[in-house]
Amino acid sequence: MARRISASQFRSKMRQAQQKQRQAINKYNQAVRKHNQNVKTAVNKYNQEVRAHNSRVRANRQRLKSELARLQSQSSTTTTTRFVAYRTSVETLNQSYSQLENRVESRQHDPRFDRVLDLSERETANSLEVTNRILGVDGAGDTPAEQIENAQLHDGLARISDDLNDRWKGAVFALNPTNPDAARHFCTSAREVITQILEIKAPDSDVFAILPDCDTTDRGNPTRRSKIKYFLHKQGLDESSLEEFVENDIENIVQLFRVFNDGTHGSAGTFDLQQLHAIKTRVEDGIVFLTEIIGDA
Repeated sequence: MARRISASQFRSKMRQAQQKQRQAINKYNQAVRKHNQNVKTAVNKYNQEVRAHNSRVRANRQRLKSELARLQSQSSTTTTTRFVAYRTSVETLNQSYSQLENRVESRQHDPRFDRVLDLSERETANSLEVTNRILGVDGAGDTPAEQIENAQLHDGLARISDDLNDRWKGAVFALNPTNPDAARHFCTSAREVITQILEIKAPDSDVFAILPDCDTTDRGNPTRRSKIKYFLHKQGLDESSLEEFVENDIENIVQLFRVFNDGTHGSAGTFDLQQLHAIKTRVEDGIVFLTEIIGDA
């Protein structure tokens, strides 16, 4: 027999049912608003990143074009007896960047290549700028370069080795315009930082384990390019044009070091503040690029 309820009990149950319904609707609406807000936030973040990416690329692209035009305007006699090997490495780096860019843009690729391509473009622009600075080309560095906070480099080096971080600090400390041999001191220390990064993060035994048939030096150790290939393989970024670019990028920095170690700039080997800044930026960003390629290897 069905239970009989009074009119007041019926109205109470109706109110309870209506309240539960309203709560359910409110909860649903809140979830929808939260979802829409999350979507809007994600879209805004993506659009901000796209705008930042496009702005960054435009800045580096313009800087690259401007510095390349300045360098090409110089008479070949400017480097007939000085900086020949270095200028050749600059031109080789620029060519390998063009090949990398064409390769990446002509095929579907891992989104991580976007970051690598950004940094590669900056590396090329930095190389051209510091060359024009050294040669005293008018207008060199007029287009502002994107600045990387020192913290990014220090964090990357500290993750590899505290000693490397300390060596970099020492290199920067030596880069003082009152130091007549500032560039040479800086480059000697910075070169050791790069050498140690490769040794620490790509031990010979690990490279041979992944690439048993890799190219070796006369001493039987994996070549620098083999270590670069090892890093890219570990990162899942195997691409011959990227491997070529990274090798040429490091070689360009090495040739820059040789310019100063040979003491071929002027009678006293001194550089002005803008030249020292360009040298620091070139090497600093080069190490940041290398640590990006290394990743978690």
